[in-house]
Amino acid sequence: MSKFLEKLKTDILVADGAMGTLLYTYGLDTCHESYNVTHPEKVLAIHQAYIEAGADVIQTNTYGAQRHRLKNYGLEDQVVSINQAAVNLAHQATLGKETFILGTVGGFRSQRQCDLTLDNIVEETLEQVEALLATGQLDGLLFETYYDIEEITTVLKIVREMTDLPIITNISLHEAGVTSNGRPIVEALSQLVMLGADVIGLNCHLGPYHMIQSLKQVPLFAQSYLSVYPNASQLSLDGENSQYQFSQNSEYFGKSAELLVAEGVRLIGGCCGTTPDHIRAVKRSIRGLKPIERKVVTPIIPVKDFVRRIRRTDTLVDKVKKEVTIIAELDPPKHLDIVQFQKAIRAIDQKGIAAITLADNSLSNTRICNLSIASLLKDEISTPFLLHIACRDHNLIGLQSRLLGMELLGFNHILAITGDPTKLGDFPGATSVYDVTSFKLLSLIKQLNQGLSYSGASLRRPTDFTVAAAFNPNVKNLTRTVKLIEKKVASGADYFMTQPIFDHSVLKELADLTKTVEQPFFIGIMPITSYNNAVFLHNEVPGIKLSESFLSALEKVKDDKEACLTLALNESKSLIDEALNYFNGIYLITPFLRYDLTLELIDYIQKKQVRKSS
Repeated sequence: MSKFLEKLKTDILVADGAMGTLLYTYGLDTCHESYNVTHPEKVLAIHQAYIEAGADVIQTNTYGAQRHRLKNYGLEDQVVSINQAAVNLAHQATLGKETFILGTVGGFRSQRQCDLTLDNIVEETLEQVEALLATGQLDGLLFETYYDIEEITTVLKIVREMTDLPIITNISLHEAGVTSNGRPIVEALSQLVMLGADVIGLNCHLGPYHMIQSLKQVPLFAQSYLSVYPNASQLSLDGENSQYQFSQNSEYFGKSAELLVAEGVRLIGGCCGTTPDHIRAVKRSIRGLKPIERKVVTPIIPVKDFVRRIRRTDTLVDKVKKEVTIIAELDPPKHLDIVQFQKAIRAIDQKGIAAITLADNSLSNTRICNLSIASLLKDEISTPFLLHIACRDHNLIGLQSRLLGMELLGFNHILAITGDPTKLGDFPGATSVYDVTSFKLLSLIKQLNQGLSYSGASLRRPTDFTVAAAFNPNVKNLTRTVKLIEKKVASGADYFMTQPIFDHSVLKELADLTKTVEQPFFIGIMPITSYNNAVFLHNEVPGIKLSESFLSALEKVKDDKEACLTLALNESKSLIDEALNYFNGIYLITPFLRYDLTLELIDYIQKKQVRKSS
């Protein structure tokens, strides 16, 4: 057994606190981990300050020292040098002292979008671990701030086979007592124990109070010890300098350590906002305490079982799998005069189609909120609304809030889109949020359908969303998009809505490529209103391409408005005919509130189906 584990067997060890918090006070203006090379004296001084405060264990300044993160600073070729410099600095700080060194590795996945695949994450993690282990100066490895259990278990399985050094795995919670996918933490921690983690526990996001509450449900494990690295507190706004900061609550933090010991914790450190003062207070508070050998577990109070509501009507997916199904899109107005928009909605409603879809600030142009206008009009019509929701305009808080509101109002059909960047719209200087992309949004919506919030907390009842994903077939190599379709299906897409298609050959190719895809497709059809409209769409709107033959035909009659419109409508009808050879779903996109064109195409499809059935 290692000296580190031997010590934990009989004693409670105090770990260090936040590295980043102190580097920030030194005027950090770049990558935390780069300071190992550029300002080693500052990193060394922080290690020494924590040791002087009483830390028995320090961790290397390598939380984000993986290739993907270092690439943001142009340091991707310095993975080995930055990690090994960090170990050397920690070793230097501990010379002549009985202080243990843990090599730190940070998790990638959280609620925000992570662009790396799991294989990529494992590859980058192993590269970092190998660099750390090569120093031969570590007493253990610390994997911390892992929100995603799949990520940490996958990493642990592989690293466990690489080294006999002690491995500490600290997961992070958004909600006390449960992981982000709603599992009780005792299940997640038990899984880590079974995979060979020597120490398991919690770090980051939560302060001492919620970590104590979380650990009440966790038993003592025979094979592993418990660790906790809480944040100092929740962030608060300093009114004097308008900066967010953590409370200077070292005395409270120290007292909390006593309660953590009572829950079986044997390794206590600090995460965000903690300083040497916090660690000094912990050391002082636990002096003379010994690890507990028995514990009474307090199970988390289960939320009353919810009952899923039974759908009384078919979803769009159910309908389109059985028969030709039409949905039609309108853009909410950019202004407050909604008379024409209401007229359009009522006219389309009379046609008895499956859904009216409302865009969400399409092309990044500011329009009336689609949820608001749908709420205003829903009692006037019988056709259900299908609401687009763009990641561009909503952070994670706003996304969940909006979706919960949609559930309460009865809007259960959604198109999840990433959204065009703001620079395309009427406020090019506005911020594009993009906490997540459409892939993550799809999976988060499915999580809500399981009755779980993004944090893992119970919603008390599940949502009942059917969610579409957008698909752009107007690309040079359509074959390459198969993996994109598969990825969106894996994320939770129930069906697909395509960008408008203007090329007949694309329809046949798409049909061939999607023969094995269970999720149905609604084919986008948008009538052209003029030659200039066609040129604009073809050249300036992302994801839209018109055929050269159609553009050429429009150019010949560009000065004849009626002839141009007739040609455009005939082309749309021809595309519909072709689409219906392969697909049941037609998605009519209304240009410039020209709903008369949409009505004509609806009539065309419906009459076509009547003739077919007679």
